[in-house]
Amino acid sequence: MATITAAALYELLQDNASQNIIDVRTPVEFAEVHVLAAKSVPLDALNPANLHETQKLSLEKPVYILCRSGQRAAKAAAQLAQGGFPNSVVVEGGTLAWIEAGLPVTRGTTKVISLERQVRIVAGSIVLTGVLLSQFVNPAFVWLSGFVGAGLIFAGITDWCGMGLLLAKAPWNQKA
Repeated sequence: MATITAAALYELLQDNASQNIIDVRTPVEFAEVHVLAAKSVPLDALNPANLHETQKLSLEKPVYILCRSGQRAAKAAAQLAQGGFPNSVVVEGGTLAWIEAGLPVTRGTTKVISLERQVRIVAGSIVLTGVLLSQFVNPAFVWLSGFVGAGLIFAGITDWCGMGLLLAKAPWNQKA
């Protein structure tokens, strides 16, 4: 998988502003802050087969992929490679690295909790609920906490988080 730094991509944009840049974060994350030249294509809606038509991306030029920190962009790059975009390039560190480098971004009025933090909040809430229910209602509820723990272990090993995918589709993560 090819990568590029935020600063190097910015330099490319200075030489040629018509680069293929997509941001695979949720619509609300994109609305909060994004690279000016990026087009919003949420990971859960990424379809390489029609990306050329819907986003007017050139198959001849590289597709630079942004997300929050780089993990979703790597998944998108794999999907694009399988879908006929052989020149997919992940922006190292994603939008966070772009901002840290002091490069220009477009900021909206929307404020959002990142998807990663949402997963931690929901997982922690379910674990706490399972513990409390097992203490005060029925000891079998401890398995609810165990289920979430197993899911977190699975997500850590495979780098696939079902809870994150579900939360990405939640109404508060979609642009109003």
